[in-house]
Formats: sequence, C-alpha cells, structure tokens
Amino acid sequence: MVAPPASFIDIMPTTLQNTAAPAKKDPKLANNWKTKSGDDLTDAEVLSMPESEYMNDKQLAFFRHKLTQIKQDMHNNAGETTEHLREDTVVVPDPADRATIEEEHALELRTRDRERKLLKKIEQSIARIDAGDYGYCDETGEPIGVGRLIARPTATLSLEAQQRRELKQKMYGD
Repeated sequence: MVAPPASFIDIMPTTLQNTAAPAKKDPKLANNWKTKSGDDLTDAEVLSMPESEYMNDKQLAFFRHKLTQIKQDMHNNAGETTEHLREDTVVVPDPADRATIEEEHALELRTRDRERKLLKKIEQSIARIDAGDYGYCDETGEPIGVGRLIARPTATLSLEAQQRRELKQKMYGD
C-alpha cells in the first residue's frame, strides 16, 4: 500500500495551530537580512527584522519565493498523483483490495482538489505582492504580521479579524 503524498495541510497550518505559540525574535539574526537577498532569507531571519522594516522589498521577495515554492510543490504533487492513478489501474480480483485502492484514490483526489483551491489563493497573494497590498488586512488595513504570514502565506486577514470572522460564522453560519 502506497502512502498518500504530502498535502497542503502539511504545508499550511490552520488558524488554530497558528495561535499556539508566538514566534520569538532571535537578536543574533537581527542584521543578517541586510546582506542577503529575499530568496536566501530564512523564516527566523525575516522574523528577526525590526517592525519598521515591515513589508520591505526583501520581505516581499521572501514571501514571493515562499509562495512560488509552495505552488511548485503542489504542481509536483499533481504530477505524482497522475502517476499513482495510472499505476494503480490494474484489475484487482479481491473486492477488499479494490475498495482500499479506490478509497486511496478518492483521498488523493480530494487532497488535489483542496490544493487546486489553495493554488488560486497563492495566485491572488502573488498579485497582492505585485499591487503592494500584501501583508495588510483586507478588513482593517493593519499589518497582518510576519509570524502569521510565515505560517500562512496566503492570509488576507489579521489574526483578530480572522477570529471575528470565524466567530461570526460559528454564530450565524455561512
């Protein structure tokens, strides 16, 4: 039995997971970002940048690179899914084995469907970088925060605005 490939769930944690522990700044990395390009920065180096440098060119380049990398990984996963579906098309006489294979295919296809939806959000985030809107809340206009964007690069709402939205959905439904 083949294990399903990593999904975007592994790449993109949920809002509740994001609130578990705030990221800490490492003072040793405070000036490392000045000598590196945006593509070469690490999460820790971006987190250690001063707040006055929020969404500077290097941070925007860092997030563009991060989003592009996630997008590329999802395209690679889609290719692997195609290969898995082709490989597993042999006729299996045992109904239990056939049901297991079909369930694995259904799970893999559901995962790809979720990634397809995430791909649209990634494209929108890259467009926001180009427009200069990336990193700022759609509802309030305040900074989303580097820590939240590292955890969820497609975030369009600040943590507080997202919590309000989720509470409203819980109370009133969609």
